[in-house]
Amino acid sequence: MSEEAPRTSIRVEIAGEWYTLRADADEEYTRRCAALVDERMSAVSEQAGVTAKNAAILAALSLSDELLRQQSRVEDRLRALTARIEAELEGLD
Repeated sequence: MSEEAPRTSIRVEIAGEWYTLRADADEEYTRRCAALVDERMSAVSEQAGVTAKNAAILAALSLSDELLRQQSRVEDRLRALTARIEAELEGLD
């Protein structure tokens, strides 16, 4: 049976609210994730009339957009590298 890393509890502040998170990741990584969410929510909250709920949704959309764009770049690069490898392998035949 494989041993799982212990889940750690960590308190983080996001948009002025404190949250206790239980995470498999190490504490520093979890704090970095929380800080990124806090930064995005703060940036969105600077707009007049944005509620906390809307700020959270807009921050999530911003982070999702960034993630999907990065995934697309990685997939494009992987396709290009795969094509190069296949071309090199064909040249060996």
